[in-house]
Amino acid sequence: MDSTIKHIGVFTSGGDSPGMNAALYAITKTAEVNGINVSGFRKGYEGLIDGDLVQLKSHELQKLTQKGGTILKTARSKRFLELEGRKKALQTLNVNKIDALIAIGGDGTFKGLLAFSEICDIPFIGIPGTIDNDISGTDYTLGFDSAVNTAIENIDKIRDTAESHNRVFIVEVMGRDSGYIGIHSGLMVGADAILIPESGTDFINLLGKVKNYDSEDAFLIVVSEGDEIGAELVSSKIKEVNPNVDLRITKLGHVQRGGNSSALDRMLGIRLGVAAVKTLLQGKKNVMVGVLNNQLHLTPFEVVVKQHQVDNELYELLELFGK
Repeated sequence: MDSTIKHIGVFTSGGDSPGMNAALYAITKTAEVNGINVSGFRKGYEGLIDGDLVQLKSHELQKLTQKGGTILKTARSKRFLELEGRKKALQTLNVNKIDALIAIGGDGTFKGLLAFSEICDIPFIGIPGTIDNDISGTDYTLGFDSAVNTAIENIDKIRDTAESHNRVFIVEVMGRDSGYIGIHSGLMVGADAILIPESGTDFINLLGKVKNYDSEDAFLIVVSEGDEIGAELVSSKIKEVNPNVDLRITKLGHVQRGGNSSALDRMLGIRLGVAAVKTLLQGKKNVMVGVLNNQLHLTPFEVVVKQHQVDNELYELLELFGK
């Protein structure tokens, strides 16, 4: 066990995601049990640069594990992209005697830690926190399950009005360049078509299905925001092949990032938070803690930054239900 770690810094970076607060609680609780102080930097890398930090206590965080967003707030930092910004962050760590750093965020967060490690030799540990589920080294990221549940809840409501008016509804979900939210939510609401960035045939299949659509049933199309076609273009092409349809577009947007975290995300946050501190105490650094096949797994940052693609099984489901 590494007995040199007496003070851990932690921050949340990039887009907020449900489950971050549960992870903060688990980190703080585990550290306290091991006699380690924890300070939270506010607004991600910006807080590191500005020295904006608060002391974290587990008894205060305990009642916030269900809360969405992040109590430490988050931001994207252009200043940290520059060497001068990273030097100021290093000065902050030295002044506050931070012995190790835990970051909760997405691939951009870990790229930042890689760059930071070139001038800072304290151990860094990452926790995957993004609703997009687009990170290699873990089956699920913090916030993904909650975002999918939110999407499902809203799409189910959209189906009610779509059925009442015999409408074609295009629902755009988040996910950046990843189709995981789209394919999971689309399959679970019984969508007639699912368009994701990873597929090149989904749009052709959709046009074939909707061309002769003339039914009293709703026709639901789930589109990932990162799909190269886009909701507006999908709408115009549908109108070209079937001008008689009554069509509406709904973009769920940031509602998918808010709200209380699901049971899965709370548990994932707790597991990864505990694992992050334990990994530090084992003397390891510059790795992300994740879960693969329900087992804790460590992945070097160099591998984490690679894009996480939809796996073959999900792709086969997309092909099957898209016919």
